[in-house]
Amino acid sequence: MKKIGIIFIAFFAFGLLGRAQELRCNISISSTKIQGANRNIFRTMQADLYEFMNNRKWTDHVYSMEERIECNIFIQLDEQISSDEFKGSMTVQLRRPVFNSSYETTLLNIRDKDFQARYVEFQPLEFNETSNQNNLTSLMAYYAYILIGMDYDSFSPEGGTEYFQKAQQLVNNSQNAREPGWKAFESERNRYWLVENLLNRSYAPFRQCIYRYHRMGLDQMSDRVEEGRMEMAESLKLIQRVFRMRPSLYILQIFFDAKADEMVNVFSGSYPDEKNRILAILNEVDPSNGSKYEKIKTDNTFNLQTP
Repeated sequence: MKKIGIIFIAFFAFGLLGRAQELRCNISISSTKIQGANRNIFRTMQADLYEFMNNRKWTDHVYSMEERIECNIFIQLDEQISSDEFKGSMTVQLRRPVFNSSYETTLLNIRDKDFQARYVEFQPLEFNETSNQNNLTSLMAYYAYILIGMDYDSFSPEGGTEYFQKAQQLVNNSQNAREPGWKAFESERNRYWLVENLLNRSYAPFRQCIYRYHRMGLDQMSDRVEEGRMEMAESLKLIQRVFRMRPSLYILQIFFDAKADEMVNVFSGSYPDEKNRILAILNEVDPSNGSKYEKIKTDNTFNLQTP
């Protein structure tokens, strides 16, 4: 019986090792701008945030190690407000693999300028989904749900709604928080507006674009390049619809921050007529990157990495 018990425990442990949480999130913290501080606290903070993001269960789904969502969070600490409170910025990046290729596409590349949080070394990080008791964990959880939601949206139509709603609940919980980034009146490009834009039905074509661009477009290009590229081109008409409703939307900036270089790469291999149609859309909806998009005209190479 003892031997059977040991075997059972071994199989149980193997089963646990075969499962994984949702995120494979790399955390980096830079504190070079803060002089005279104990550097150990920043190493401990980085380790604690890594554990919080990667070891917490964010969904009800079962993931394998290979299915975990690849993301990076870089925190730049600029100022130490008090012994345990810090201020700076936070860059959040999300990638996902493209089907049957070695290429990873960037879904998000956001810089949140309103990072402000307390951290006490060796004190457990507490998180409550119903109230903002700790701004650091509320901030990290907010982006965990945004990352998961965007990843799910790229695989199924509006697949990330549940997680965007969870992120919106954290925004609602934080309306009385003294830290910035949560309130509508503070900025048009902050956490409040990011999730508001994503869930606003008026801007639903944006999320339709995310699915069509990635699942119907990029994921098809390993064996059907022209069909996949055509779907990507058609998906940009959805972005154009949203732009014509409200050109200054935060989610539009986020899309082009993530996708501008990739679109140059993909559409450089298009036929002349398709290039002209794409350029007309891109120059309308993202004029700030106009000089970058001109490369589509002159470059005829396409190097999406495939096996």
